[in-house]
Amino acid sequence: MPDTLVTAERSIPDQIAEYDAIVIGAGISGMFMLYRLRELGMTARVFEMGTDIGGTWYWNRYPGARFDSESWTYGYSFSKELMQEWDWKEHFSPQPDTLEYLNYVADKFDLRRDMQFSSAVTAAHWDDAANQWTVTLESGEQAKSRFLMTAIGILSAHTLPAIPGRDSFKGPAYHPARWPKQKVDFAGKRVGIIGTGATAIQAIPEIARECAHLTVFQRRPNWAAPLHNAKIGKEEMEQIKSRYDEIYAFCASTPMWFIHQPDPRKTLEVAPEEREAYWEKLYAEPGFGIWLGNFRDIGTDEAAAAAISEFIARKIRQRVRDPKVAEKLIPKDHPFASRRVPLESGYFETYNRNNVTLVDTLRDEPIERITPEGVKTTKRDYAFDILIYATGFDGVTGAFDRIDIRGKDGLRLKDAWAENPRTYLGMLAEGFPNMLMVLGPHTARGNIPQAIEHSVQFQTGILRFMQGRGYTRVETRPEQVEDWTQTVIRAGEKLLSSKVDSWQTGVNRNVEGRQIRRVLGYNGNGIHFRKLTDEVASGGYKEFSFR
Repeated sequence: MPDTLVTAERSIPDQIAEYDAIVIGAGISGMFMLYRLRELGMTARVFEMGTDIGGTWYWNRYPGARFDSESWTYGYSFSKELMQEWDWKEHFSPQPDTLEYLNYVADKFDLRRDMQFSSAVTAAHWDDAANQWTVTLESGEQAKSRFLMTAIGILSAHTLPAIPGRDSFKGPAYHPARWPKQKVDFAGKRVGIIGTGATAIQAIPEIARECAHLTVFQRRPNWAAPLHNAKIGKEEMEQIKSRYDEIYAFCASTPMWFIHQPDPRKTLEVAPEEREAYWEKLYAEPGFGIWLGNFRDIGTDEAAAAAISEFIARKIRQRVRDPKVAEKLIPKDHPFASRRVPLESGYFETYNRNNVTLVDTLRDEPIERITPEGVKTTKRDYAFDILIYATGFDGVTGAFDRIDIRGKDGLRLKDAWAENPRTYLGMLAEGFPNMLMVLGPHTARGNIPQAIEHSVQFQTGILRFMQGRGYTRVETRPEQVEDWTQTVIRAGEKLLSSKVDSWQTGVNRNVEGRQIRRVLGYNGNGIHFRKLTDEVASGGYKEFSFR
């Protein structure tokens, strides 16, 4: 499978460079962390495995890749000047525009001078006596730092399908998270795509319009709702800029940092006609309103979930002409909103095209193996010119597991988290001093850049506190870790999503040992999380141990 990563040859210096902080990753998290570390007067180095900045938006160049949250709530808010300078072109920005934006940010703040590209981190070991981290790159080069910042993303460890013969296919095969920089020509090609998750839901309509024939291999269907994207004109953009303070203040008042507030009513307390009209309204509006602006109990009450699921199922049946195909596209094993809802642009109508075939690999035609020519199922052989493995990610902890991270007494992070992660606020792990995690497991998430900004602000607040008091080491307190772990577990118990296999519950059938559900995120109200972190900061961080 082609890999766009170019690894530069780099001589290993005799002297190991030392910094105040090392940041792993040059995506949205790493860029902002570097900016804040500089403000504190700290020397920092960012190691990035790609050839440039961007993280998610560097790697995921597949056709159709774009935001499914509003562009104008997705950018950085730390610089008023930046917010006024940048014009978003669409309400839901496509990948090329988003990467252009991040490059603009990197140039504006001269971030690249403290970054090293083509530098995959393979190990990070804590030296308790020296009070220091040693980081090792794939090249063998090493660097040392007082602090280690992980800015590695919650969906960056992509996974390939655990199918026999996977590497035998003679044609080009791609994973969306390692899409080549050059355009892939689908014209006249027979294309097979394995997977119908969020990535595939974006890519399938785009590929179908270009290729001779597209065969979609679906194991389990996903619920999805319309994106309703549109261009942003100059006048509208100026209006958005004038309202940024109001927009971001409103986002901070919602559970997940989006512009959508849940409806305070319960689903079945609303008359059926009114309920139906309300759902029609949400379904016709852009963005996550149908998920995050819906009745407050659709994610916790089975009867409410069944009602909204039936509404969305009717919509799928209306949009897909063949009733048999429509039924295959309607999930039967989990209700609507129990997984993160992908937003789509013509996904269901794609199956009305003559050049698209849907194969149900769970009930009709299980895949037996990949062959040099294509895919062999229990019923037939499929020949392809191109294969796409849209088989997702080892979410949240996967990127940590791929680095040999060792804390006190040589404790391996992968071993410490084998059953469940143990952190305080998702930002420091028990037994790993001076390791600060941006969007680590058990932190609150939602609108990712806003969650990132909050996490980085809190962590650099800790560093500022330490600077003012001469501290050089910060750790979690075991009792706080235990209390937070139980809080996280309790917050997820009532949610229907906790009973569903997904990357958010740690299940990935393509990864060994990932068949059992784990609690990976804080699923309580984000407003409460932000209030708690504010109280911890204003109270002098007494929940942490310093020396």
